[in-house]
Order: sequence, then C-alpha cells, then structure tokens
Amino acid sequence: MKPVFHPALVNGPWGDPAVYVEFLFEKRAVLFDLGDVRTLPVRKILRLSDVFVSHAHMDHFFGFDWLLRLCLGRDLRIRLFGPAGFLDQVEHKLSAYTWNLVRGYPTDFTLEVTEVSSETVGRRASFRCRTAFRREGETEFPIEDRRLLDEPNLAVEFAILDHATPCLAFALREKQHLNVWKNRLVELGLAPGAWVQDLKHALLTGRDEDTPVRALKRDGARFREATYRLGELADFLVHVSEGQKVAYVTDAVYHEANAERIATLAAGADQFFIEAVFGDELEERAARKYHLTARQAGTIARRAGVKFPTPFHFSPIYQGRGEALDREFRQAFLASGPK
Repeated sequence: MKPVFHPALVNGPWGDPAVYVEFLFEKRAVLFDLGDVRTLPVRKILRLSDVFVSHAHMDHFFGFDWLLRLCLGRDLRIRLFGPAGFLDQVEHKLSAYTWNLVRGYPTDFTLEVTEVSSETVGRRASFRCRTAFRREGETEFPIEDRRLLDEPNLAVEFAILDHATPCLAFALREKQHLNVWKNRLVELGLAPGAWVQDLKHALLTGRDEDTPVRALKRDGARFREATYRLGELADFLVHVSEGQKVAYVTDAVYHEANAERIATLAAGADQFFIEAVFGDELEERAARKYHLTARQAGTIARRAGVKFPTPFHFSPIYQGRGEALDREFRQAFLASGPK
C-alpha cells in the first residue's frame, strides 16, 4: 500500500513541536502545531489547508506570525483549530498589527478559526484581510464524535488532554485506502492520469455503479478517451483496504484519564508522534510540569497498539543524550506483559 499521508517532524525531537503532513497526489498539507516553522520551505507552507494547534503555549503557537506573513497578499483560505479560548487568542494576535492599507489588496487571505469549547461544542469565526482581520460570522455548532474534519475520505478527530490547561491531541484518518492495480490498467490498455483520481472520488462519494467514467485508452501510439461504467472499472481495477492513520500527542501530564484518552484516540495508528520530555528519573519533575516521561509515553504507545511510534519534544537538558530517552521509550513500547 502506498501511503497517502507523509508526516514528518519539522524540527526534529528537540525543537518546537510541529508535524507537517503532505498528501500524496494532492497539492495539500496539514500541520499539527504551529511552533517555529521557518525551516519549512515557503511552497510547503502555501500548501496548508488546515492547521491544528494543541494549545497556545509559545513553543506551539510561535509560528502563527510567520504563517500570516507568508500568506498575506495571497488569495488563500486556511482553517485553524485550537482549544477553548483560541478565538480570542487569534484575535489578539491579529489586532496587534496595523492593517490600514489592506483594503486595497486584490486578494482576501482568510483564516477560518475553530475553537473546541468542549467535546461536543465548538465555536467558529472568520478573519479576513479586506476587513482588517475583524472577527466575523461567529457561530456555535455541535461537534459529533469528537470530529473536526469529515471529508469523503479523511477525518480528523481530537481528544482534550490535561496540561493544567486544555490541550488537544489529534488523529488524522484515511477512511478507506483505494489502490488501483497498475497491471490491470495495462491489461485493459488504459493509461494512468487524472481520471484515476476521478474514479476514486466517485467511489468514495458513493456514486451509482452506472456512473460514466472517462478514461484514457491506448490506441496504437496514441491515447483516446473511452467511457466505462464506474462499476465495471471498480470491480476490476480497485482494491479497497483499511486506511492510514496518523496521531499526534504532546503536552499532557500522566494520569489514567489522560492515558485512556490518548490510547483511544491513537488506537491502531500507523504513525504516532508522542512527546517524551523527561527520563524516568525525573518523573516527579515531569508531573509538576504536566509532561510525559519517555517510559510513560512508550507505555501509552504500546497500550494504543500503534505501529510506528516517534517520540519527540525532548527537554533541552537531554541535549547530546537523546538516545537515552529514545531507549527508555522503546523499552516501554516493546515490553511484554499487561499494558
């Protein structure tokens, strides 16, 4: 299976938390947390459709101004998500600048901002360049199944964690993975192209099996358009399997309620990014600062049954000794016995 989501730490395990997730076959990406993102190429930042902020501590929200600067003057719309109080925090950031000249801009860069007030209630408002980023159209809406995005083939879900302030954890999930067999394309004399994505979209949106699909068929040395029924192509060409899942967790104290919320959110994740701030010898310090130790993080990852965990957000006091945190995490993750 060729993965659709390609996640990577922006700043490695030591720098500000941020995970950038590129989408295969799309000029689209999402970002988990908005710490220092100045190392990301501009072209990658301009692909962002959605940014999910765990909470507004500086190392998780410092990059907002850089994002704003790069997008200003462009005809873009980005959705931002954050915890309770997030609308006020974004509004205060924007109101710190002078916007007296933006009404003449030919573009209208817009931020659509959602705050998670509780597991079942959210608030949303827009901030547009042409109106000097005033807060507009604020509404309250119900949240179902702790889901922030619900698109034909992806969903983003959240959990609210305890960090002495509400802190969000996120899971990005591909609902189904559709794989088109290349050897069967050849067998039918068809060429790959944009029509393959149209075929997948028709299947994901539940189109009728008699829906016409225009494909590219070989005709000697050239290609011509040929029309097929969706059903006949889907049955022969497309293999459906379980979709990919990426989970992101940072800044949470260790107690059973947090551990259960994390394990439920991340259950079965293919890639799992989880903070491992301190070694076990500093467990009391971790508790005072509302963070996880490497052993606690590894234990939660094992409990969640994830496939490929990545510990990060290492404390600077372990600079040059990161392998010790990684080893402690792996030992807990691979341990046998009760989870």
